[in-house]
Amino acid sequence: MTIQRMDNVLIVVEDLDAVISFFVELGMELEGRGPVEGRWVERVIGLDDVRQDVAMLRTPDGHSRIELAMFHTPKAIGVVPKDAQANTLGIRRVMFAVDDIEDVVARLRAHGAELVGEVAQYEEVYRLCYVRGPEGIVVGLAEQLT
Repeated sequence: MTIQRMDNVLIVVEDLDAVISFFVELGMELEGRGPVEGRWVERVIGLDDVRQDVAMLRTPDGHSRIELAMFHTPKAIGVVPKDAQANTLGIRRVMFAVDDIEDVVARLRAHGAELVGEVAQYEEVYRLCYVRGPEGIVVGLAEQLT
């Protein structure tokens, strides 16, 4: 048996509205938003007294999703360092293919995003960069040249 697809990536956040705005500016579409609580979610994630708000965003092609969760109870636990570098263990970024990397970076800067390094070109194939957005979330951007 094989997997069918990658359904979504979960990002736990403190400011749900700011992070939704960031991903919508990137070009994702908000599918839905609402509260999640109850024994079923507690059983799935292994926490008691869960009360959270979640939002699901999808890419324009409909194939990929990001789920955002803001916990009311139990309170979210911060990680150290908050703005982890690229060589820190764990998930470091989510990569998106974009049409115009300069335009996307400029639009995301209006939402507080900053380049982690710089926009760099890999041979004659891609222009790439990492952008750190709200709450330290890092997204990679890749513009295919050929």
